[in-house]
Amino acid sequence: MNDHWIADRMSLIEASGIRKIFELAAGMQKPINLSIGQPHFDVPKPIKEAAKAAIDRGANGYTVTQGIPSLREKLAAEIAVRLPGQERQVLVTSGTSGALMIALCATVNPGDEVILFDPYFVAYPHLVTLAGGKSIVLDTYPDFRIDVQKVREAITPRTKAILFSSPSNPTGITTDADTLRDLANLAREKGVLLIADEIYRSFWYEGLFRSAAEFDPDVLVLDGFGKSYGITGWRIGYAHGPKRLIEEMAKLQQFTFVCTPSIVQHAGVAALDCDISEIVADYRRKRDFMFESLSDLYEITRPGGAFYVYPKAPWGSATEFVQNAIRHNLLVIPGSAFSRKDTHFRVSYAASDETLQRGVEVLQRLARP
Repeated sequence: MNDHWIADRMSLIEASGIRKIFELAAGMQKPINLSIGQPHFDVPKPIKEAAKAAIDRGANGYTVTQGIPSLREKLAAEIAVRLPGQERQVLVTSGTSGALMIALCATVNPGDEVILFDPYFVAYPHLVTLAGGKSIVLDTYPDFRIDVQKVREAITPRTKAILFSSPSNPTGITTDADTLRDLANLAREKGVLLIADEIYRSFWYEGLFRSAAEFDPDVLVLDGFGKSYGITGWRIGYAHGPKRLIEEMAKLQQFTFVCTPSIVQHAGVAALDCDISEIVADYRRKRDFMFESLSDLYEITRPGGAFYVYPKAPWGSATEFVQNAIRHNLLVIPGSAFSRKDTHFRVSYAASDETLQRGVEVLQRLARP
């Protein structure tokens, strides 16, 4: 083939470091796998049954681009309870990543700047690049907290959006209400779009979940079903925000993803009635076990949500440490997949207690070179 067939933008997009670990795991014999960022629990039975029923009754064709009315109405009702007094429009998307892609492509012009926070979800800078934008990355080490004054200083006339997640992947850190309020106020003051990735909203362990959208109805929120209900492979997410923005995103979805898989949307209606409080409580317990088992040996900021801990490598670079962990049959992700620094590594505790115990034993042995 001819090299010129490949678009120039692809030279700026690297294969995910996480996928490289997944490929490595496929060739290992029974690895202690604490790398995967997806729930380990089975899909609740009512969700499975709803998907099967949708197939059996023939709900297998295209749906309207925005999502089936029964799901959008149910989502809108739930959102109205959490964000009373706001008239937010809802768009069902092909995963939360799909929502983010069309959000950025619908808003970012070539050369526009998008502020991100390091560490960030692995896809963020690449999707900004795909949209033609430039990532402005703000360091949040060592405690991974957003400094709103640093955000203010980073805003320029080219700033189009601020993108963050809470709870965070990869750190598990949650953003407190005061910071959310100040960030929302700053974005409104400067005329900048604030995009809040809330895919881990269900896994919020201290007090009640707080959203930046509480403080400004123009905040665009991205959310989804995959993490909360163990259906990451089903690819169903949603976005909610101001009417005009959601309409533009829906226009773009029509010509890209077309619609979210039909049977999954019907399963989503059933999912919203599922109580996952016991699952969340179990993950909170796993969080406590991991933090308490490692905090004496590793520098770790206590996570408030999601299902990750993000320790600092106790010696060498994070890549060197992870390579050594792999030699001991333990799979974790080097922080360089999520960061411009190679100092930390991500551990997922979305695993059985037995797997976590084995992983902790290895990490305790590796704490000293």
